Amino acid sequence: QVQLVESGGGSVQAGGSLRLSCAASGRSFVTYHMGWYRQVPGKERELVAGISIGGHVYYAGSIAGRFIIRRDNAKNAVYLEMNNLKPEDTAMYYCAGCTLCSPYVDRPERADYRSFGQGTQVTVSS
Repeated sequence: QVQLVESGGGSVQAGGSLRLSCAASGRSFVTYHMGWYRQVPGKERELVAGISIGGHVYYAGSIAGRFIIRRDNAKNAVYLEMNNLKPEDTAMYYCAGCTLCSPYVDRPERADYRSFGQGTQVTVSS
């Protein structure tokens, strides 16, 4: 399994921006679908963005148009650029990855993510 380490969380005011980074270990990063989940206490973890091995992206409706997911296979990294942040974006954000985990090469939202990082907290104040 790939090892994932997130960074870049913090506290910002509404309307601000943050960029989350996820560093992945291992030699087969190019074969991994990657995603970003978030979770607030008392709620299930939700997938907010995903990027397939071929670069196809998925965004949840709540963040579409504000967040951008990118991957850099040369650096074994995936990023989540978050713009126009809202208080409801406050959550723990987790990087996720998996390989050979989806019958759809261009549907990262259908992947069965199995590896997760430890999470990074994002807090947005009004």
